Order: sequence, then structure tokens, then C-alpha cells
Amino acid sequence: MATRSWLLLIYQLPAKRSPARVKVWRRLQRIGAVLLKNSAWAMPESDEAREDFEWLKTDIAASGGEAMVLVAHAPQQATEDEIVAAFRGARAGDFEALRKAASTLLERWSRRDLSRRSPQGSRRALPQALRRIRERARELEAIDFFRAPSRDEVGQLVAQLERHMRRGQAMKASTETARDTLAVKDFKKKVWVTRPRPGVDRMASAWLIRREIDANARFVFRAKPRESEIPFDMYTGDFGHHGELCTFEILAARFALRDPAVTSIGQIVHDLDMKEARYNRSEAPAVGRLVEGLRRMHKDDATLLEQGIAMFEALARSFA
Repeated sequence: MATRSWLLLIYQLPAKRSPARVKVWRRLQRIGAVLLKNSAWAMPESDEAREDFEWLKTDIAASGGEAMVLVAHAPQQATEDEIVAAFRGARAGDFEALRKAASTLLERWSRRDLSRRSPQGSRRALPQALRRIRERARELEAIDFFRAPSRDEVGQLVAQLERHMRRGQAMKASTETARDTLAVKDFKKKVWVTRPRPGVDRMASAWLIRREIDANARFVFRAKPRESEIPFDMYTGDFGHHGELCTFEILAARFALRDPAVTSIGQIVHDLDMKEARYNRSEAPAVGRLVEGLRRMHKDDATLLEQGIAMFEALARSFA
């Protein structure tokens, strides 16, 4: 007999609440829920899934709708297999789309390697495209509860792309950091913008900005920066990934920040963000766990970033 527990979200919203419907649907897609028989959204039961559904239930009620969260068990193994197949099918489509994107990027990169020449825009575009693919792969892996087809192939393609980047990166770290040092005074009273849902590199970079550049720096979250804002860890601007350096390392290099605590944190952030073991700092696994815990605790991006800044401040003081 099937013994796995499932969480079911059943809801309805007024017909006139079209924006609310779209918002709920997008959130369900992000957390990896699947729609069963056009009647209920399902997730394998876990504390995180329950929290996600309860937040959705609250949002639905605030939009004038009704919702309930139930715990269910499949009456027989065949039904459970059908539910598992629905999850695998949903993720299979996602991974297949990513596989095609990664394959296309690998072909472009191979052609660039063969030609040995490419314009500056191409040299920047390819690593940025790889970064988007890598981040999308991580997002999908987090909601791939039953090991969908194409997942392993996507992982292999990403590994190939990363090898190409290391081998053929035209802009070496030494070249990047040899540029003129930026003056901290020119970056006071600025608004810094980054992508939603900050992770380890953005948390650490925001901490570095507040600690070394502008103690009163203000942070906002957008898909694209406005003209007056300074983007960091985005797909545009000077303060992002360049060559084999993460955003934190670029900021430290451009502002010539050589505090030992900054160096230590930079090594931790590099390995976590770039998925490497270059420095193999003993603190890295714990910091990675804390970052993931904060992301699960805080739905509000501003609160999440401030908590991340506080965490890195505590880490820096421990080094002192």
C-alpha cells in the first residue's frame, strides 16, 4: 500500500481577480507544485511545502478568495505512481527546455573557440548566458522531487560549459583587476539594485557595500536597473561576474579592499557561488546552510538581504 503523504491546495478566486490568479499560478510554478485532475495542486508533504501552501492560502484570502490545505494519501500504488509521473512530467519539460538552451550555448562557445576571435559583446554574453542556465538548473533541481529525465544531461552540459569558460575566458582576472581603482567617495548616497531573492553573492556584496563603500547604502530589487541606480550581481553593469571572479571579488578588487576579513569572506563566497573548491574554507558549508535557511525563512527580499548582511557582519567580526 502507498504510504507517502501529499499536501493538496484547493482554492478559488473571484473571476474579476485576474492579476491575483496569475500571481498564485506563478508562485505555484516556482515551488514545483503540479495540478492534479484540474482540481487540486499537489506537493510531497514537507515542512517547506506546508509553509509555501500556507503562505499561498493567506495571499488567496487577502485577494478575496478561499483556500484550504489538506493532507492526502493515495488509495493504491497505481494512483501514487500516477502522481509521481505528473511531477516528473512537469519537470521533464522544464529540463528539456534548459537542455536545448545549454546545447545551443555550447555550440556557440565551440564556434568561438574555433575562431579564436569574438567581439567584446560576445565575450561578455556567453558567460552571462551560462550563469542564467546555471541558476535555472539550480532552481529546477530544488523542485525536482522525483529525478526527472534530462536532469543529468543538463548537469553534464553545464559542466562542459564551465570547462569552456575556464579554458577560453578572454578576460582574465588579472586583466579585470588591473583597471583603475574606483574612489569610494564617488559611490556615496547611491541606490544599489540587484535581482530578487538574494543568495550568497548578493548578501555578501551588499554587506561589503555597507561596510566599505557607503554605510547608508539603499538596496532595491528589480529585473532591470533604472538609469540612476547602480546594478550589482545582475546581467549588466561593471559589478557582476567577470572571468572567474564572482561579484563580491569584483567589488573588492575595483575598490582595492584588502582587509583580511574581506579576503576570507571572498574566498568563502567564491567557492559557494561558483560551485568550486578552490579555497576549501572550512566555514563554507556552514555559511551555505545559513544562506539557504535565511532564504526559506524570509519571503520579503529586503528583510532577507538585511538578515544576510547581519550574518556576514557577524562572520567578519569572528575573523577579527
